[in-house]
Amino acid sequence: MFFRQIFEPKLAQYAYIVGCQKTGEAVIIDPMRDVRQYYDIAEKEKLQITTAVDTHIHADYISGLRELAERGVKVYASDEGDADWKYEWLIGSDYNYKLLKDGDSFMVGNIEIKAIHTPGHTPEHLIYSVTDKGGGADKPMGVTTGDFVFVGDVGRPDLLESAAGMKDVMKPSARTLFRSLEKFKTMPQYMQVWPGHGAGSACGKALGAVPNSTVGYEMRFNASLKEASTEDNFVNFILEGQPEPPLYFAQMKRDNKRGPKVLGELQIPDKFEASRLAEFAGNRDVALIDTRDRIPFMKGHLQGAIFSTLDKQFNTTAGSYVTEDQPIYLVIDEEHLEEAVRDLVNVGLDDIRGYIPVDEYEQWLTDNNAAVSIPHLNLLDDGHKLFEDGIHVLDVRKASEFADGHIEDAQNIPHTRLLDRIEEVAHGKPVYIHCSAGGRSAVAAPLLQRYGHEVVYFDGEFDSWFNSAKKTTTS
Repeated sequence: MFFRQIFEPKLAQYAYIVGCQKTGEAVIIDPMRDVRQYYDIAEKEKLQITTAVDTHIHADYISGLRELAERGVKVYASDEGDADWKYEWLIGSDYNYKLLKDGDSFMVGNIEIKAIHTPGHTPEHLIYSVTDKGGGADKPMGVTTGDFVFVGDVGRPDLLESAAGMKDVMKPSARTLFRSLEKFKTMPQYMQVWPGHGAGSACGKALGAVPNSTVGYEMRFNASLKEASTEDNFVNFILEGQPEPPLYFAQMKRDNKRGPKVLGELQIPDKFEASRLAEFAGNRDVALIDTRDRIPFMKGHLQGAIFSTLDKQFNTTAGSYVTEDQPIYLVIDEEHLEEAVRDLVNVGLDDIRGYIPVDEYEQWLTDNNAAVSIPHLNLLDDGHKLFEDGIHVLDVRKASEFADGHIEDAQNIPHTRLLDRIEEVAHGKPVYIHCSAGGRSAVAAPLLQRYGHEVVYFDGEFDSWFNSAKKTTTS
């Protein structure tokens, strides 16, 4: 049996290729939209991708299931859940597909893939046990758990309410998840656990960075599973402290359910002339994403630019600050362009019109005296200014972080929800913005500036500074 885990670091997502080396057939489990990577691996390993399957309707990225169906691959998807949780784009289509219920299975060469219904994260969620019958096994080697069980955590049951907007489903979903975990507890302890996400994903609150585990290890050390000794304990524990989901999650859930647009080959945009920057200045109908480093951005950028370096938060920032109807232009050098385009289409942002290299962008700003800046202060040196009169303090940390300690009268809006709540930030005072270490406030500050606010950006370690400041003011 061939087995390969493919990790996408920016979304902390795991996909899997499982292949029968005797027959040369392979299945992709939880593919992302850019499917070329899977074909490259299969070609190298002399395998043919014959089937593909999703564990559930994903909320954090566009699934590659439809891309593979377009290429003639047979696709499998869940037929569990009620009418609101069906793969609408598959049902009645001309694609080669089959819908799965709990206990259904299919073969990939001599390998059996068996579906197990595990609702709670979503109503239709399936996990898949993998048994290498060609190797003589009559018991599964492991299970791809999707967003059901992670290394160190379990899938969050609140997203239907906090991201998809469904009312009063958070606690019932948590109770459903508790009952699903009873199935997990009955699995052999030797079985390997192959999760759908790792550390950095917003699909849980304490995911581990280790790429796989076993049922026995998770039963012993997974904090969420340990709290599942009683239903009430588990419900309270799993709902407490969940991070606010990025704004784009609702769109992903919708698109993966109704059917994402077929991408085909990745389309790389052309370079645009620097003179066009004059059209974009202050224009909120377009999204100019400036991918430079933080310090040069703060020193000078085009009015209205969105700031997001090409790091592990790029998808989250773009997905939270760019709407699907906005054409996108990038400030980026050509060697990084394909990476950025791939990241954007993975979260459903397809309308990428052009790019401009960094040196041409900076030269145009200088030549036209068009750069605007954001004052950049450090908490250690200037944190006392957050206590001054006549300012408005905006804390863009998670609500749970804010509850642990914050500046009196500060407003809390988590940075991934800021665009949706931008009207809640009152005009008339300079907005002093901070987070826990400077990364989230760095991307949030330009968004506020884009909407007409006078902004001052603070970086530095908030907790250590704040605890020290409290001691100073109370001594």
